Amino acid sequence: MAKSRNVTPAPAAAAAAAAAATTAQPAAPAAPVAATPAKKTTAASKQNWDQLFNNLVSYYQDSTPQRTKLIDAFLAFLAVVGVLQFVYCVLAGNYPFNAFLSGFSATVGQFVLTASLRIQTTEANKADFPSVSPERAFADFVVCSLILHFFCVNFIN
Repeated sequence: MAKSRNVTPAPAAAAAAAAAATTAQPAAPAAPVAATPAKKTTAASKQNWDQLFNNLVSYYQDSTPQRTKLIDAFLAFLAVVGVLQFVYCVLAGNYPFNAFLSGFSATVGQFVLTASLRIQTTEANKADFPSVSPERAFADFVVCSLILHFFCVNFIN
């Protein structure tokens, strides 16, 4: 004998099914939003970016020690030299490939060593390097730079 099953939904289930049925139907189109002038938005956005940049520069100039600024200037110089070497290689070719590879690797290696020097000499990182004084970090930088350039010069042949 087969049992008959009650398929009548309970009141809570019926309410949930009705809510699901109404959300599944496409919504009526919303009223068109009036377009705001793009010039005001872009002008305000540009002003916000300018203010952010000016705040960043003034904070950097006020709170960064002169030694760190000098290291940052050298890092920027190395980045520009690396980009110029790469652009020259793309435009003019890399006929003496050893020379290009040696010069580019010297630039990248010097950038890495200088970034390491900056990390070790920054006051905020004193807790990470308790046994390394700024003089010791600079001596390590000089010795490693000499070793790097020795290998780069020997790579040229």
